[in-house]
Amino acid sequence: MGQGYWRTLRGILVTWAMPLRLHLSVIILGLLACTSLPLIFITYSQGKFAAVSTGEAQMRQLGLRVIEDYRNVFREGYSAIVAASAVPEMTTPPPYDVDTKEAFLLNVLRSSFRVDNLYAGYPDGSFVQVVDAADNAEWRADMNAPADAAYAVRTIDRSNGGPNTVWTFYGKDMRLLKRAADRDDVFDPRTRPWYTTAVGTGKAVSVGPYISASTNFLTVTVATPTASNRHVVVGADVMLVTLGDIVDISAVSEHARAYVFDQDANLIVHSDRDLMSEVRGQLRRGRAVSLADLARVDPALPAVAHLLESGGAQTGTVTHFQAGEREYLAEVFHEAVAGLGRKYTVAIVAPLSDLVGPVEERLTRNLAIAAACLTLGILAAIFISRFVSRSLYVLAEEATQLGKLEVRESRIVHSWISEVNALARALRSARHAIRTFSLYVPRELVRRIVIAGQANVGAAVRQDVTVLFTDIRDFTTISEENSPEEVVALLSEYFEGLNKIVERHGGTIVQYMGDAILAMWNAPLHDPDHVEHACHCALAMKQAVDAMNHANSLNGRPLLITRFGLHTGAAVVGSVGAEARLQYTAIGDTVNIASRLEGLNRQYGTTILVSGAIRDTVGRLFELAPVGVVSVKGRSGQTELLELRGTI
Repeated sequence: MGQGYWRTLRGILVTWAMPLRLHLSVIILGLLACTSLPLIFITYSQGKFAAVSTGEAQMRQLGLRVIEDYRNVFREGYSAIVAASAVPEMTTPPPYDVDTKEAFLLNVLRSSFRVDNLYAGYPDGSFVQVVDAADNAEWRADMNAPADAAYAVRTIDRSNGGPNTVWTFYGKDMRLLKRAADRDDVFDPRTRPWYTTAVGTGKAVSVGPYISASTNFLTVTVATPTASNRHVVVGADVMLVTLGDIVDISAVSEHARAYVFDQDANLIVHSDRDLMSEVRGQLRRGRAVSLADLARVDPALPAVAHLLESGGAQTGTVTHFQAGEREYLAEVFHEAVAGLGRKYTVAIVAPLSDLVGPVEERLTRNLAIAAACLTLGILAAIFISRFVSRSLYVLAEEATQLGKLEVRESRIVHSWISEVNALARALRSARHAIRTFSLYVPRELVRRIVIAGQANVGAAVRQDVTVLFTDIRDFTTISEENSPEEVVALLSEYFEGLNKIVERHGGTIVQYMGDAILAMWNAPLHDPDHVEHACHCALAMKQAVDAMNHANSLNGRPLLITRFGLHTGAAVVGSVGAEARLQYTAIGDTVNIASRLEGLNRQYGTTILVSGAIRDTVGRLFELAPVGVVSVKGRSGQTELLELRGTI
């Protein structure tokens, strides 16, 4: 970039300026932004981090509780079958020790956590079973149980060749409600997977999920052969619907979900009851659960399955993942059923927004409050800046008035800002000095010189001007006949009136000479109609003097008979004098002629004498009466005289 560019840029920067209130507003707003915005950002970030941390902690707590309940279910079931397998009476098939078997199994079932069925199968096909039917009306209906039945006991006795089945129902208080035979029962435990697996392995096993023959519900079974006879198998059922109740985490949020996957990564439990019914329906039909079908209702499910398949979630660790447009938190546990080697996966999932939503609402509310406070700060900044700049604007306006020699009283009485008060005091001192100074110099002349600019009035130049001289007839006699105080008061009133008239008609009083006035038009300010304005001014001055004399005659004061001389032409106009003291004036033949015309009024008995140059310029506008032709002292040639009497 060239030097010219940088000079232009510097020139713009030097001349560029903005109001103080804008500077103050920017500074105050900058300070507010530098202090408040980082605090707001830090508060919001920390609050959101704390919300996420709280959500993760809540997930961990919930996961630990759920997995503990999940473990307890199978731990209780495993403990129940181990305890039953060690009881000698359980090793003999019915009808031996049937009452003892029933009582023992009922006691174990009642004390177990979420175990739905407890039973024993024998190599001859005999079977003893106790069922917890207190919370399942559907089971009671399938078993033809009384409505208030809490426990059902089924005994299958094959000692007489054929299966003899007896159902016994008890209430919650173990009161016998009903006992009935079931002649259509063809159940044989030796064909069930839990029996065949336990007998085949000779140790405790877990089987499922499969459809329970007793309840027609999907179940997971833990079973073990007895120590004394491996063909006698004790089993305990946990229904998948029961597992669904255990992993229900809807209390966390409306959209929180829990899932159980088997060792083949097939979904077997869903915490949502409606979806759990769909899962049960597909499993009962022998099909693997279709995640695509369930994804219509639960969009997070495919993402959870993918997370498990990819190994992206470690046991007991809270993991973030995305499903659609929502972010989720997940905690995964890989658990073996009662330590039997068959592992299931429990996944707990909740949308991050549900966990941090209340905190984000508070953060949003706090942000709104902070924004309101910042807005109030902005308004306060604007108010303060306007308050400060208003006083400065008043001071600037008063300084401008002083520059124009307008010395009105200050509008600032008192300010809360000491610097403004100091400036106001300085301006008052300057105003007093200028007011005093203006009493001794032609104030309007100085004002016009200032308006025109020193460069325009500093050097003397030749230009056309219109010059007016006034003088009071016999002023020396008036001064001798009246006291000095009376003369000064009379003359001050006289000059004040004429000065206003000259200013009103665009003229400039260049000098007061005793009782005489020298006024000029078209300098220092340009006036294309200066001749016309000067003639109107002379007529107005005569009218004002006549009105003053009329008032003086009524009050017994002297009459101030004033004569006027008016001429237009070229003159040398500018500031003359010493360097420390200048006087703005006009010099030349035009000024001399105007002075001579004023003096000739005495000879011709006129009031306002003008030259032929005035007539040649504005003769069509004014009533001019010819007076004569004279030779002006110091000037060759004749000067035509006319009396200005009025306007046409």
